[in-house]
Amino acid sequence: MRRKVKGCLCLVLLAVCSAPVRAGARPRAREVGIAPGILSPGKLNAITDVEGVKVGHVTLIEGTDIRTGVTAILPHAGNLFAEKVPAAIYLGNGFGKLMGYTQVEELGNIETPILLTNTLNVGIVADGVIEYMLSLPCNENVRSINPVVGETNDGWLNDIRSRPVRQHHVREAIEKAASGPVPEGSVGAGTGTRCFGYKGGIGTSSRQLSKSQGGYTVGVLVQTNFGGILTINGAPVGRELAAEVNSDNGGGSCMIVVATDAPILSRNLKRLAKRAVLGLARTGSVMSNSSGDYVIAFSTAKRRIESGQLMPNDEMTPLFQAVVEATEEAVYNSLFKATSIIGRNNHSCEALPIDKTLKICRKYNILQ
Repeated sequence: MRRKVKGCLCLVLLAVCSAPVRAGARPRAREVGIAPGILSPGKLNAITDVEGVKVGHVTLIEGTDIRTGVTAILPHAGNLFAEKVPAAIYLGNGFGKLMGYTQVEELGNIETPILLTNTLNVGIVADGVIEYMLSLPCNENVRSINPVVGETNDGWLNDIRSRPVRQHHVREAIEKAASGPVPEGSVGAGTGTRCFGYKGGIGTSSRQLSKSQGGYTVGVLVQTNFGGILTINGAPVGRELAAEVNSDNGGGSCMIVVATDAPILSRNLKRLAKRAVLGLARTGSVMSNSSGDYVIAFSTAKRRIESGQLMPNDEMTPLFQAVVEATEEAVYNSLFKATSIIGRNNHSCEALPIDKTLKICRKYNILQ
């Protein structure tokens, strides 16, 4: 839809349309034979494989300088304040602005949708979450809301100081959140991000445990905006491509959201969240000084938990394996699906060259 902002026509886009590449033209990693780990993905290979989880994006591409957006992750479609979910947050590196951390740490649950955006829009997005939650039926007497809002800094491609994400964009992302396939790449909160010197963005993946392991699902969604030397399934892709790009952004951040239907509470959710950074490391990240790397984990298994069917510690290892693999693949998907973008001050960021990347992967025999 078209709207006027500051006297000029702007285009608000709700899909991956930030580069002259037709929708669906760029594959996901698994579609070209990159299949990390030993566990099988869920049906969608997305965080939405965890039943009840929904994801919504609003992508803002306006004029020559606005390249940003907001992404909403809903643990379930109901009133989260009335039906809180067990949760935990792990700080891999605290150089960031994750709102809502202390109450989640203290109480072990989440009571709002999880929102991702850019660094300077955290406060505005939090306002939008609060307004949305207060407007829900049965919340008329609520006097306290703990919004969980994460960020990465997209200021290279986006005029971040203009703070274009507004409260109505937050509501729109939440209300349009859906189950099913999740748009990835240069979309939502990943519109203006960079990763390993290439265009980053939103990526997602999942793992399904066998019946003997409980049959649980682990889903991961990432907002990638960090540096390092890209490694794919052990192949030194970043080193091989170094002649054409400096793979180390020199900073940036990564937000990781982990969902599971396993019946675990905040203590074991934090243990699960810790393992997600192992998946991040597999891709080549070293969580540099100015990289804010956070993991938000939650469980949707409310009924099992309330009936006392908690997973014991000694059954957690398969979940750890699942989250490591899903995080690694989600990062790859964010790169493979992202499209090239030109933004603020004519800054540009090219998408990962898929053909060259696959040639390197074949050289190291890592394709399935």
